[in-house]
Amino acid sequence: MAGNFGAQSTTDDVLEGIDLRGKRVLITGVSAGLGVETARALAAHGADVVGAARNLAKAEEATAGVREAAAAGGGSFALVTLDLASLASVRACADALLADGRPFDVVIANAGVMATPLGRTTDGFETQFGTNHLGHFVLLNRIAPLIADGGRVVVLSSGGHRISDVDLDDPGFDRTPYDPWVAYGRAKTANALFAVEFDRRHRHRGVRACAVMPGTIQTELSRYMTPETIKALLDSVKATGSRLEYKTVPQGAATSVWTAVVADGETVGGRYCEDCHVAAVADGAGLGDGVAPYALDPENAGKLWARSEELVGERF
Repeated sequence: MAGNFGAQSTTDDVLEGIDLRGKRVLITGVSAGLGVETARALAAHGADVVGAARNLAKAEEATAGVREAAAAGGGSFALVTLDLASLASVRACADALLADGRPFDVVIANAGVMATPLGRTTDGFETQFGTNHLGHFVLLNRIAPLIADGGRVVVLSSGGHRISDVDLDDPGFDRTPYDPWVAYGRAKTANALFAVEFDRRHRHRGVRACAVMPGTIQTELSRYMTPETIKALLDSVKATGSRLEYKTVPQGAATSVWTAVVADGETVGGRYCEDCHVAAVADGAGLGDGVAPYALDPENAGKLWARSEELVGERF
């Protein structure tokens, strides 16, 4: 069932012949780019998709095609409000979903920001760590009872995780100079480690979690990038002898849908996936294919979980 897919595969390639009627999916970040395409592809194959977004007016406009695909494919689409940079918003969203009570077969933590200037979330966390990791950490843990036995959790990471491991002693750059790419690397490593620990905690009931590298895609994710941050990225890539291979949005979302509803849970659970397959462990420095060992390390994942609980003031 996993299919013979690769870097050029699209969402339609991956989902060909698959009927998702009766499946319910939650996707964060559906106001642009990968989130919209992921929602469209799944709804077009009959899934009931709930999209979460900070700006509902923007999301309504961006997802008009998702609603059309859902109507044509037998699925459905609805929106809920979620601002990952505000734990009050995250908790309100989780409370509303819990009150509704309907389970999810798949949760895709797609939303995120990249290479932002130094900033703080509403709760005072460094913007990228707070939004990309801590917001999802609270949301997914709070709605964990809604994830059906045998369900799947997909957390979008990035090859950028190879820029930096997490820094649990100084997650907010309070004592170290801020670098937007180091902050991004830390946040994306945190995404991968969260999947590792979530998988360990929930696999007993068949819920499997994995991290995904979608690829390099031109989306709104790059809206904060300055000429200086772009140059820093390109210099880092060049130093490794690699080069950026851009994907289309449907190609970029393919690994998300592959891990969510196509791949075997035992194959992808606790792993990091790219190009519609489980990525190899890569020890080399710098950007490139593969996953850094520290992003899959169970001890590292456990320590991040405990530190995240301290930061958000909740135990899960």
